[in-house]
Amino acid sequence: MARDVVQALDNCAPALPLGVAFSGGADSTALLVAAARRWPGAVYGLHVHHGLQRAADGFEAHAAAVCRDLGVAFHSVRVDARHAAGESPEDAARRARYLSLAQLASAQGLQAILLGQHADDQAETLLLALSRGAGLPGLSAMPRSFERHGMRFERPWLDIAGKDIRAWLAQQGVAHVEDPSNADTSFTRNRIRHELLPALERAFPQFRETFARSARHVAQARALLAALAEEDLAAMGGKPVIARLQALPRDRQANVLRHWLRAAHGEAASAAQLEELLDQVADCTTRGHALRLKVGRGYVTREETLLRFTPPLPPGPDAVTIRHN
Repeated sequence: MARDVVQALDNCAPALPLGVAFSGGADSTALLVAAARRWPGAVYGLHVHHGLQRAADGFEAHAAAVCRDLGVAFHSVRVDARHAAGESPEDAARRARYLSLAQLASAQGLQAILLGQHADDQAETLLLALSRGAGLPGLSAMPRSFERHGMRFERPWLDIAGKDIRAWLAQQGVAHVEDPSNADTSFTRNRIRHELLPALERAFPQFRETFARSARHVAQARALLAALAEEDLAAMGGKPVIARLQALPRDRQANVLRHWLRAAHGEAASAAQLEELLDQVADCTTRGHALRLKVGRGYVTREETLLRFTPPLPPGPDAVTIRHN
């Protein structure tokens, strides 16, 4: 299994130089060590200080010390990851993390960022999506690679079990920190990790592989629906024309609107918001019918024959502060 941990990086082949999202925990520490050995001199440790718990300063200091010992350049970013009213704290922290990592990597001229999520994380993501009644984007779980905020992100260890990564790290003799919040089972993801995954391993030892395969099947179906939505949207001139939407079956309208919101505006409508939006589109039978509906973090409005999306206000200039260490 140790060979698989190292071999996964050989199969990744990201553009150089690159950053490793480095929290100081076991998974990101193992990834930093393996990457620094695989691409010496071309790896940077990128640390996000969320400021959400007292231990955050200690995590940052530990991460800096590990990078110093490994001879890896270290850069940290402090973010305001507090969530707005009605917003998931986990979603707010994740958005702040990806944005700050991309900004930090771009400032250093990096070409990609490696993330340490592994097969257990992938299974947790799929189970969490199922528990929430998610659609195809959620059920396709985490992609192996993706682009966000102009930066390429790679997850080389999605096929590797977390226990194998920790066993490999123990052999290397490099210290890591344990985030106390990971043991807090008031969070759904932690309950899945500590209670459900062990039961699944006993009942279905191959669950990591089979769950990952199912997620890939869902991702393929999602890609086909995205291609169909692209065709439908292109037939409207690239914007949702109300009359053209009304000519489509309701499920196909939903597919177009989900794709338009995600691809053009980076937003996702809840099931209730999308159903209400479809009802409003159906009711737009007169020129005077107004439409203004909260969707995602913004609003969908009617502008004559088209639907428009008004995004949320951008964060303040002090939301993200980059500090080099």
